[in-house]
Amino acid sequence: MDLLCPWESAKYFVYSSNIPTLFFYSHAPAILVALLVGFLVFYKSKMSKIGITLLSVTILFSLWSLFDLIIWATNRPDIVLFYWSLQILFEPLVYLLCFYMAYLFIKHSDLAFKWKLWSVLLYSPVVVFLPTAHNLVGIDASWCNALEGFIAQYYTYMVEAIFILAIITLTILEYRKVSARARKKEIAIFGLGVVLFLVAFSSGNIIGSFTDNWNLAQAGLIGMPIFIGFLAYLIVKFHTFQVKLFATQALVWGLVILIGSQFFFIRNLVNIVLNSFTFVATIIFGYLLIKSVKREIEQKEVLAKLNVDLEESIKQRESLVHLVTHKVKGSFTRTKFIFAGLLDGTFGKILPEVEKVAKQGLEFDNGGLETVDLVLNVANLEKGIIKYNMQSVDFREILEKTLEEKKGPIEAKDLKLETEIKDGNYKVMGDAVWLKEVVNNLLENSTKYTRAGVISVSLTDGNNHRQGGAGKILLSVKDTGIGITPEDEKNLFTEGGRGKESVRLNVDSTGYGLYSVKLIVEAHKGKVWEHSEGLDKGSQFFVELPTI
Repeated sequence: MDLLCPWESAKYFVYSSNIPTLFFYSHAPAILVALLVGFLVFYKSKMSKIGITLLSVTILFSLWSLFDLIIWATNRPDIVLFYWSLQILFEPLVYLLCFYMAYLFIKHSDLAFKWKLWSVLLYSPVVVFLPTAHNLVGIDASWCNALEGFIAQYYTYMVEAIFILAIITLTILEYRKVSARARKKEIAIFGLGVVLFLVAFSSGNIIGSFTDNWNLAQAGLIGMPIFIGFLAYLIVKFHTFQVKLFATQALVWGLVILIGSQFFFIRNLVNIVLNSFTFVATIIFGYLLIKSVKREIEQKEVLAKLNVDLEESIKQRESLVHLVTHKVKGSFTRTKFIFAGLLDGTFGKILPEVEKVAKQGLEFDNGGLETVDLVLNVANLEKGIIKYNMQSVDFREILEKTLEEKKGPIEAKDLKLETEIKDGNYKVMGDAVWLKEVVNNLLENSTKYTRAGVISVSLTDGNNHRQGGAGKILLSVKDTGIGITPEDEKNLFTEGGRGKESVRLNVDSTGYGLYSVKLIVEAHKGKVWEHSEGLDKGSQFFVELPTI
C-alpha cells in the first residue's frame, strides 16, 4: 500500500527532499525581483493607482509562488488543501488586477464603475465556491496533490482567458487610436509584457491541472521576470514611472540574485568557480552601470532645470516685450494724433516752420509704430500665435503691387528701380498679406541702405534659375548699397541681428526685419538667403518658394 505523501516533514515550511533544487532557482528570483520592482514603482509613483495595482500584482504573485513551495515541501494533506485553495483564490485575482493596471496605464484614466462591477462578479464564483467540492474534491494519496473540481480546473482558466483577451483588445484599440509614435511603443510594449506574463502563468498551471505534470508547470513562473524585463525597458527607454535609476538597480540586483541562486544546485567544483567569477563580475559591472546611469540622470536633471529656467526667462522676456511695446505704441499713437491735428488745422493755423516740424514728427511716429508692430509680429510668429490664411495666390501679383507702392519712395531718393519678371508659373500656397510683408521688407531695406545707384528686382520660376529645380520660384532683390561684411553676415536673419554699417546708416535699425522675413518664408516651406561681395559692394537677397 502506498504511503500518503512519502517524504519527511518540511523544514522552514519551504524545504524538503520532495522539492527539486531547481525550483528555488525558478521561484526565489521571480519573487524577489517582482517585489523589488513593485515596491520601487509604488514608492516613486507617489502611491498612484497604477503603482498600488502593480504592487498588489507582485505581492499576490509572490504569495502564490511561496504557497507553491509550501505545497511541494509539506507532507501534510491539510496544509496542501489549505494553500492550494489560497492559490486558486489569488490566481484569477492577479489577472483581474493586471487588466485594471493595463487600463490605468494605457488609458490614463480610471476604469468605469460598471466594468469594475462586472470584473468582481466574474471573479466572485471563485470566492463563493472556494470551500466546496466544486473547487477541490480531495487529495491524491500517492503524491499529496489536490484533486481539482470544476471551479479550479475550468472556471478559473476561463476567467483568466477573458481578462487576457480584454487586455489584448484594449491594447490594440488604444494603439490604433493614438498618433504619437513614442506613446504607441509604450502601449505596445506594456500590453505585450502583461500578456506574455499572464499567458505563461496560465499555461504552466493548465499543464499541471490537465496532465498532473506539476514539474513542467513551474515553467510558467518565467512569465514574471519577462514582464519585469518589459517594465524595466519602458522605465529606461521612456522614463515610465520616472524610476530609471531604480529600474537599473532592479535589473542588476535581479541578475545577481539569479546567478547567486545557482549555488543552491551546482556541485561541480569547476562550475562553482566559474559561477563565483560570474557572480563577482556581475556585482562589479552592475555597480559601474548603476553609477553611470546615476550620473546620466543627474546631468539630465541639470539640463531639465536649465530648460525650465530658460522657458521662464523667455516668458518673462515676452511679457516685457509686450508690455514695453504696448506702452511705446500708445505714446506714439498719442503724439501722432497731436502732429496730425497740427497739420489738419484742428489747433488753428500754424506757421510754415511749425508745419515742417509737424510733418517730420508725424513721419517719425509712423516709423516708430511700424517698428513696434514689427517687434510684436516677430514675437507672435515665434510662438506660432499668428495663423496664416493659406490659399492659392499669385506671387507675381503680390510683387507687382508692392513695387508700385514702393516706386515713389525709391525714386524720391534718386535711386533707379529696375524690374525683370519672366513668364512662368507663380502660383504658391500662402498668405498674401504676409508674403507682401516679405517683399515690402526687402525693398525697404534696399532703399534705406543704398545711397545712390540701382535697386534691381527679378522674379523667375523654377525652370529659369540654377538654385532650384522645377516647381519653385525665385525672388531676387539686388542693390548697390553699403553691402554686408563677413562679420555681419553671421548675424543676418537672427533676432536683433543688426550689422555695424546698418546701424551707422540707420540708427532706427532693430534687426527684427530680416528675422521676420525668415520666419514667414520658412512657414511657407521656402528659404531665404543673401550674397554680398563685401563692404560698399552692394547686396542681394533671395527668396525661394515652392509653386503649386
